[in-house]
Order: sequence, then structure tokens, then C-alpha cells
Amino acid sequence: MQHIGMEILKPVAVLAGWTMIMWIWMYATRLPAMTAAKLNPDDLAKNPTNSLDDYLPAQIQWKAHNYNHLHEAPTVFYAVALALALIGQGDGLNATLGWAYVALRVAHSLVQATVNKVLLRFSLFALSSLCLMALVLHLLIALFH
Repeated sequence: MQHIGMEILKPVAVLAGWTMIMWIWMYATRLPAMTAAKLNPDDLAKNPTNSLDDYLPAQIQWKAHNYNHLHEAPTVFYAVALALALIGQGDGLNATLGWAYVALRVAHSLVQATVNKVLLRFSLFALSSLCLMALVLHLLIALFH
């Protein structure tokens, strides 16, 4: 059964799934690197100033940094997309913006987790932020118009 305004939930589900893929990738690379470096997590936890960034190769940590990033700005996307769906405004342009946001965030993840070119990463982040800003604006217009 198709519900009006719910198309934006598809990119929401895909981004949530992508976040779980990044979690798997992070631990699939981080745990072997910790073993190879002979790091004991309990020893690291005893000193709050310790960071895995100090002990693991940067390219291993890039995945962890990206996983953390997927819990920052995307939380606003989730809230706005769910609100748009709730009020029946998640179809059409808003769904397209949702898909663009997700595609840009996935591209951002792939860049950060592999080559980590900061200017490219920033460009993808900025473009995704513009999509998110448009969704926020559309939600505000729908609610206050």
C-alpha cells in the first residue's frame, strides 16, 4: 500500500543501512589493526587522554571518523525527513532532495574511508548540506505557511 508523502522514507532507510555498512567496515579493519598493534582496549580505557588515533594508521581510523560523522548532520536529516513524511510532504522534490542527500553522504563516506582527500570530502559535505538546508526550509514552509 502506497502512502502519500512517504517516499522520503526510502532514502532514510538507505542511509541507516549505509551507516551499518560503515560500522561493519570500521570494525573489520580496526580490530585486526588493534591486534597487529598489540593494543589492549582495557589498557587504553584507563587513560582518558588515549585515542586510537595515536596508535592506529590513519587509513584505519578514517572509517571510524566517518562512522562518527554519520551520527552528526544525518540526525537532522532523519528528523526532517520523518517530519516531512508525517505531514504528507515527503514525495516529489523532497524525496529527490532526500535521495541526493543520501547519495552525497555515501560518496562522502567512500572518499573519507579510502583516499580522504579533504577538499573533495568538503565539497561533498557542502553539497549534502545544501540539500539538507532545502529540506529544512521546505519543512518550515509547510509547517508555518
